[in-house]
Amino acid sequence: MVFLFLYAPIFALVVFSFNDSKSMAHWSGFTFKWYQRLIHDENIMSALYYTIIVALISSIIATIVGTISAIGIQKMRTRGRKVMLNVNYLPMLNPDIVTAVALMSLFAFLNIEFGFTTMLLAHIMFSIPYVILSVLPKVRSMPQNIEEAAMDLGATPMYALRKVILPQIKPGIISGFLIAFTMSIDDFIISFFNTGNGVSNLSIEIYGMARRGIKPEINALSTIMFTVVLILLLISNKKQSIVAGSDK
Repeated sequence: MVFLFLYAPIFALVVFSFNDSKSMAHWSGFTFKWYQRLIHDENIMSALYYTIIVALISSIIATIVGTISAIGIQKMRTRGRKVMLNVNYLPMLNPDIVTAVALMSLFAFLNIEFGFTTMLLAHIMFSIPYVILSVLPKVRSMPQNIEEAAMDLGATPMYALRKVILPQIKPGIISGFLIAFTMSIDDFIISFFNTGNGVSNLSIEIYGMARRGIKPEINALSTIMFTVVLILLLISNKKQSIVAGSDK
């Protein structure tokens, strides 16, 4: 009953995104016209462009920084490691509205013009903690002193990092990237407070469309976003299942 209550509205949204009628009260026939209208809507196409660009760039940067941070945290002493992990938990435990207002205040204090840059920086900042928590378990599972063993055999520190450490933690890196990418696509509150004129992502665009009145295009756009997030989650879970099976 709980799952039915949670997923019935999503199912209805997906079904009525193919409804020929604008009304969600009755079914008038199957159609793709609402998806066709999305393609020809300049505002939505612009929002889609910024959503994908911000998600890709922020996820790549957050994955690089998060991976390096996870390796560094694991090398710290126990007390320092606990402190850093607690600091890493704070952005995740904070309400999104607090993080959004804090970032907005920071950008205003630094006199950074709100727009693409501020949205990108905000997405990088809130994605890094999730990447760290995704990569850290893989770093912990590595054999101890494996890096020193590689360097004893003639490898340089960078070569040991590229050829020994990164291949072993690659599943965690991929999972962290997918989580960061998914959260970037899904984010609304932090994006809403840290964007500027002419820069909007799909979440903000849906919010604006809903304020102007419920339209069938919203159902189609929401269905696309739900499908993309679902596919990413399935890929991430499949990857983790394969890794878990290989570990056994």
